[in-house]
Amino acid sequence: MNEVCQKCGLPKDLCICGDIAKETQKIKIRVINRRFGKNVTIVSGFDKNTDVKELWKKMKSKLACGGTIRDNEIELQGNHKEKVKQILKNEGFKEELIDA
Repeated sequence: MNEVCQKCGLPKDLCICGDIAKETQKIKIRVINRRFGKNVTIVSGFDKNTDVKELWKKMKSKLACGGTIRDNEIELQGNHKEKVKQILKNEGFKEELIDA
């Protein structure tokens, strides 16, 4: 028996709530300088419905870097501002709402 999404009323395999949520989020990408001159790329602005852990895993594997998740923000080792923006575009986030 197919489960039905509580928000849109469509079956779970046809649900579009996740895609709509991605298109409305304002994502902020910034690079900060930590101790010993190390750069860290921080990606923030995700809402609670976004699977941040899955996105974090994809970014780490595509960028071949380390990182962590803190307070619903993704932290990646190194300066990956433009590459992260491209990955987010490919994942369905709107380019106009990504502040890099």
